[in-house]
Amino acid sequence: MQAMYLVVAAVVGMQQPVVPRTVAPALAHAQAALQGLGALDALDGLDALDALDALAVLDGLDGLDALDALDTRDAAALHGEQDPTDSLWRAARRAFNRGDYTSAAKLYGELTRRYPDATRAGDALYWAAFALYKNDNLDRARALLVTQQQRYPKAATLRDGDALLARIQGALATQGDEEAHRWVLIHAEPPQPPEPPQPPEPPQPPRPPRPPRPPRPSQPPRPAGTRGCPDENDEDDVRVAALNGLLQMDAANALPILRKVLAKRDACSAGLRRKAVFIVSQKHGAETEDILLDVARNDPDSDVRRQAVFWLSQVGSDRAVTALDSILRNATDPELQDKAIFALGQIHQGRAAQILRDYAANERAPDEAREKTIFWLGQQHSQENAAFLRGLYAKLASEELKEKVIFSLSQMGGPDNGRWLMDIALNEREPVEMRKKALFWVGQTGGNLDQLAGLYDRMQNQDMKEQLIFVYSQSHEAAALDQLIRIAKTEQDKELRKKAIFWLGQSHDPRAAQVLLEIINP
Repeated sequence: MQAMYLVVAAVVGMQQPVVPRTVAPALAHAQAALQGLGALDALDGLDALDALDALAVLDGLDGLDALDALDTRDAAALHGEQDPTDSLWRAARRAFNRGDYTSAAKLYGELTRRYPDATRAGDALYWAAFALYKNDNLDRARALLVTQQQRYPKAATLRDGDALLARIQGALATQGDEEAHRWVLIHAEPPQPPEPPQPPEPPQPPRPPRPPRPPRPSQPPRPAGTRGCPDENDEDDVRVAALNGLLQMDAANALPILRKVLAKRDACSAGLRRKAVFIVSQKHGAETEDILLDVARNDPDSDVRRQAVFWLSQVGSDRAVTALDSILRNATDPELQDKAIFALGQIHQGRAAQILRDYAANERAPDEAREKTIFWLGQQHSQENAAFLRGLYAKLASEELKEKVIFSLSQMGGPDNGRWLMDIALNEREPVEMRKKALFWVGQTGGNLDQLAGLYDRMQNQDMKEQLIFVYSQSHEAAALDQLIRIAKTEQDKELRKKAIFWLGQSHDPRAAQVLLEIINP
């Protein structure tokens, strides 16, 4: 009994932690963050967030906004406190950071005007243009970026300036600016193939061959086909921005250009093709569907095909569903199958759901893919899917698949699914782990608390009783706290009592504190 008192005393002590005032806010933020992360555990490895991969195509564009909060390097550390641009640079930066873009643009412009040869002059032009862009002064911002390109080709912000210029030109083109329109058309076009090589000069008479030298061990000969691609990322970002602007302004002219980009088959253009797929997906129509279907079936790069499959979920036509069905059944790339499952899960059409149900029931399909199919069926909240999953559970041999069925039905909610979960929890023929998971989700989804409260005395299995104590601890209902108090006071099993006492210690209810004190001082 003395050991029990020590447990209770420790729990009571835990109820009133002493946290320094300076540490408490950070601790609260950390706890909130951990709780938020814990909410993702229920997905249990289902890569539902893979859908976000498609947004990576905007890296070259939206990366500009991330610069808003960045603190520019302190030039004083590089040039000393005597740098004449230092005070102007600091003042401009402060204005920009507080959102006073008019003052920021004037101060950055003044720096370049007064000190045109300074190290910061080229970067100041970029930030002045950025501030003007924030204030919708697009013409002036464009002029400053062109000046930066012409006068400061080695500026550290030159690449960012190119991408910002592309965004500005696209915006001006949609407003009817002819110069911007021409710029967008030129930069949206894919680069022309190089000129064919000139005929070689007549060969010279051969010289006697030299005896071969043995290769150096530190420099083995490179195998064929390993030559790297040229670095075209900067130009790709500008072209993508131009294509996006052209699509918003004139889709009829943009889509043929996008077709040209996507018709490329070389490995070095795969990144550009992946971004082009995203741009195509933003305009719905028959031609968009044709382009995405062609890429999903024929592009040689697996990442590009996956992007096309992902965005087919936004099309949702019969042709798209047929193509996704074929990819799901025949693809050998698991990631491509995952994208097809996700896409079908986003299409709220009876045939798409039936394809997923058929695949989930296919015993020859990989278990991992079936798990994800079961998950997405659970996200559609249809009675037909719920009935299918309840029936599928009894046919499954894999505990992982059974667990996914339990989780999906818990997410659907509804009285039928709640009763089914309770039946699994009470069924002594079911594996204990499945019963525990069903019981947990009954508690998480607001199951009948009166039924849960009366369940403890009917349970014979120790593990199930422990799980039920945990379920009570997660509820905010008075009846659940009543059960914990009763177990802490009357349970004959010492280990179960200790668990109930521990969870009472986590409660902020005054009744719990009183009970703990009564146990300490009987």
